[in-house]
Amino acid sequence: MKNNQTKQNTIDIIETLKKRNETITFAESCTGGRIASEFTAIAGASSVLGGSCVTYSNEIKSQWLGVSNETLIQYGAVSRQCVEEMLQGIIKLASADYAIAVSGIAGPTGGSDEKPVGTVYIGIAHGTLLTVEHHLFKGDRNAIQEKATEVGIALLKKNL
Repeated sequence: MKNNQTKQNTIDIIETLKKRNETITFAESCTGGRIASEFTAIAGASSVLGGSCVTYSNEIKSQWLGVSNETLIQYGAVSRQCVEEMLQGIIKLASADYAIAVSGIAGPTGGSDEKPVGTVYIGIAHGTLLTVEHHLFKGDRNAIQEKATEVGIALLKKNL
């Protein structure tokens, strides 16, 4: 854990969810499990985190999380619509109270004029609440992945 604020946010989320007897899960694409790693680095995380998914390919997003082929074709994996469906799918799959989902282009390749490298959609879900934010992060692959992880955890803390 490189960012002390992210570590503190993670601890705060775990403690809050423990008190509420609620659970969390993650559906990660471009972050590759970094959010789950932040949580599992904290002792006691197992009381709120049963599991999460790294759904890197479109096929796995569809098979595991139920992201529709229509969404993937029309909007792409890096889209608000895809992250909304990832959130719905992971909440159902894990029977969790809260979820974070992330999909983006960490680079150095894969970007386009419409969706440049650093384009990331980060969402959270709780009950009927579904919030998805669009971000454009700067830096190399590692910096983009780290920033997406930090922002996803901060977004959840803000919405607890």
